[in-house]
Amino acid sequence: MSINPIDLSSYGLTVKNIIRNATPARLYEYAIIDRHAAIAGSGALATRSGDKTGRSPKDKRIVDAPESSDHIWWGDINIRLTERSFLINRQRAIDYLNTRKRIFVFDGFAGWDPDHRLKIRVIAESAYHALFMHNMLIRPTPAELAEFGDPELVIFNAGSFPANPYTPQMTSRTSIDLNIEQGEFVILGTQYAGEMKKGVFTVMNYLMPRDGVLSMHCSANCSSSNLDDVTLFFGLSGTGKTTLSTDPRRHLIGDDEHCWTASGIFNIEGGCYAKVIHLSPQSEPEIYQAIRYGAVLENVVYDDSTHEVNYDDASITENTRVAYPIEFIPGAKVPCVAGHPRNIVFLTCDAFGVLPPVSKLTPEQAMYHFISGYTAKIAGTEVGVTEPTATFSACFGAAFLVWHPAKYAELLADRIRQTGADVWLVNTGWSGGGYGTGQRMSLPMTRQIIDAIHDGSLAQTVTKTDPVFGFEVPTGCGQLPAELLWPRDAWVDSDAYDQMANRLADLFRNNFQKFAAGASQAICDSGPVPRSLV
Repeated sequence: MSINPIDLSSYGLTVKNIIRNATPARLYEYAIIDRHAAIAGSGALATRSGDKTGRSPKDKRIVDAPESSDHIWWGDINIRLTERSFLINRQRAIDYLNTRKRIFVFDGFAGWDPDHRLKIRVIAESAYHALFMHNMLIRPTPAELAEFGDPELVIFNAGSFPANPYTPQMTSRTSIDLNIEQGEFVILGTQYAGEMKKGVFTVMNYLMPRDGVLSMHCSANCSSSNLDDVTLFFGLSGTGKTTLSTDPRRHLIGDDEHCWTASGIFNIEGGCYAKVIHLSPQSEPEIYQAIRYGAVLENVVYDDSTHEVNYDDASITENTRVAYPIEFIPGAKVPCVAGHPRNIVFLTCDAFGVLPPVSKLTPEQAMYHFISGYTAKIAGTEVGVTEPTATFSACFGAAFLVWHPAKYAELLADRIRQTGADVWLVNTGWSGGGYGTGQRMSLPMTRQIIDAIHDGSLAQTVTKTDPVFGFEVPTGCGQLPAELLWPRDAWVDSDAYDQMANRLADLFRNNFQKFAAGASQAICDSGPVPRSLV
């Protein structure tokens, strides 16, 4: 699809050859001509993102403007940028784009709910980036494109050109700058396509809560026979959001970013962005089959002669990815909207091997664990992370929050009270010991747990109370061994488990101190208590 001409002079762009909303075939052609990609054996476009194979969160900046300043959770995540420095970077990006023989423009939408839809324009030098956003945004019909009008967010992707590190407030040659008031987003010094995706999510994380809508870093699916039987899966990259929500027995609504309104949920995106390290047709057949013509593979290793991909090769990065339109998943729910959730699953990758594979949370415990967002960063997801590291990420997505976490927690609490949804904490991390000693939970085992949540049997199972964390742990779940469900029994040394449980409890308590002032006493009291104090 290409509707021309399109006038970009209002941005200061004078490039004559503008390719707007091109088909995947045309974008494949340009990507290969520019030597940025090759066709993999599956027919997908295989690309490299250069030196940066993950996000660069320390280089992300938000313009400190009067209209939004008091609403933004300033700190190490949302770092202030003056408007002057933003304009310098913006001009640098535009000047660079003006040196290109051609640029690619994609106009699309964020948000499947027409009442909360954002019009987005992507301007990039790379066909690879245009195809990536073609897959990740909601693709307009020809009629919608003809009447697209002025976008509400413009992305200037000049990622192969560096920022000037001498520009005030720059700390490297990479800069990802967002101006919420102006609706503009500038990328310099990184070709990692995920920066565009998460930049859009950051904007939605500001706009939606302002309007009373909960924006969420989660995947979602629903029963094939009941669109009101919805499950949300919260979790950071690598915890299983995409894999567990992609279930052939249920309709996929989306794999990463959603909003929850008074009438139900909707997907923000038009595609999926799945990790493919160690991908196989046996373990994740739906994702494996989605890697075909039109999909974009990032940073995978493939044979130069056959172009067959080796999904087990992590020599470039552990963070190998594929981006594909959501309709590539059989039975996906399109349009991607559904009713209210019946079940909410918090996914955590516990590197200590302390948390049970599954536990049931009270509403107060749900708020505590949502605000805490405990997991482990998985190797390769961010630059500089080479092995799992215990971390806390508020709302299971602190890197993308704009308001204080309490804003999102309050909205979630309201939705849970209104709908009566059950909340579960599911550990996809280690059992029988921590990282390096125990074993990571297998995907089939975790799927058994999710199946038991969906069929209602787990909610009817007898439980016992964890003495440190206070949540209810099911004593049985299908064919899973009982000792696996109660982590202390899975450890060879029970005393070592107790020490590690106390250590993790202290980490929880220390982390929550910075949120305690904004939480009720009931939520504060729902955290873990070290075993020696029980």
